[in-house]
Amino acid sequence: MTITAAADGSALGNPGPAGWAWFIDENSWAAGGWPHGTNNQGELMAVLDLFKATEHIPEEPLRILCDSQYVINCITKWMPGWKRKGWRKADGKPVLNVDLLKQIDAAIKGRNYQFEWVKGHAGHELNEAADLRARAVASAFQTGSLVPHGPGFAGARSRPAEGKPAVAESAVAAHEPQLPPEPEEPGEDEPNVHPAGAAMLAEPDLFSVLDDYEGGLEEPAEDVVLRLEKELLDPATRADFGRLGVLLHPDFVEIGQSGRMWTRDAMINSLQEDPETEASLELFAAERLGEDSILLTYRTSTRTGSALRSSLWLRDGEQWRVRFHQGTPEQN
Repeated sequence: MTITAAADGSALGNPGPAGWAWFIDENSWAAGGWPHGTNNQGELMAVLDLFKATEHIPEEPLRILCDSQYVINCITKWMPGWKRKGWRKADGKPVLNVDLLKQIDAAIKGRNYQFEWVKGHAGHELNEAADLRARAVASAFQTGSLVPHGPGFAGARSRPAEGKPAVAESAVAAHEPQLPPEPEEPGEDEPNVHPAGAAMLAEPDLFSVLDDYEGGLEEPAEDVVLRLEKELLDPATRADFGRLGVLLHPDFVEIGQSGRMWTRDAMINSLQEDPETEASLELFAAERLGEDSILLTYRTSTRTGSALRSSLWLRDGEQWRVRFHQGTPEQN
C-alpha cells in the first residue's frame, strides 16, 4: 500500500530558527529542527527523516507531497550529475547542503518513491499539517519553549532523538556563511513572517478545563462559536496540534493576563507544556459584529481568582476561527 506523506520546512529569518516536519496522519508524524538553519535545510531534513522512519518497510511505495521545487529537483534531477562531479555543480562550486543530500542519496537506494509538487499555503490538508508542525518547531527554538517531536511512524523501530541534531549540526556548519543561491538551485520564496516581539515566554492563560458543550445539528452561529470556545478550553484539544491549527486563525494574537502578547505559533507550543486548570465559565454575551464576526465576552473562575475575557471569532470559509483573545484579572 502506498504511503502518502507531506514534508515541509520552515525558517524564521532564513537563516534563523528552523524546523522540519513530515505528516501522514495524527498518529504518524515527526518534527524537529535547529536554532539556526534555512528553509531548504528544513525541507531536505523532512524528506530524509521520512525515508529513515520508513526504512523498515522498504517494499512500501512512498508518495511524498512537497511544496519545494528545490528539494524535488535536487533529488530527482540534479543529484546524479553532482555525484559524478564530486558533489560540485556545473560551474565547479560546491553543492549547498551536501551533508543532507548525501544522506538522502543513501536513504533512497532501493526505495520505490515518487514526489508530487503541491502549492504551499493553499489549503492542502497534509501540506498544511506539515507546515504547521515545522513552523511550531522553528517558533519553539525562537522562544525557548518545548520542541514538538511527534509520535514518529507507526511500527518503526525506535530511533534516538539525539541522532537527529547531529545531522543538523553538520548541515548548519556547511552553510555558514550562507552562499547566494545559484541559478540551478533556486531558493524558496517562503516569507515565514512573524510579528516582532509577539512570541513572549509566559504561562498562557487562554485555556482551562471546562465541561463539554453539546450543540444542535443546526446551530446558530453564536452557539457554534461558544461550542468552539469551550472546545479550545479542553486539554485534549490543547494537546492536538492539528485541531489547534484549525481553530486558531493564522493571524491569531492573544494579550494575556500578564499583559504579554502571544502569536499563534507561540501559543500552540506553550499549550503543550501548560498544566490543566479547572475553571468555570460565565457567558456575558455573544455579539454579532458582522456577518462573519462574533465577539464573545465572559468570566472564568478558578481557585486562584477570576478573569474577564473576550474572544473575537471570524468565519474563514466554512470554519469559525478565533482571531484575538484577551484576559484581564478581575479585581475582587
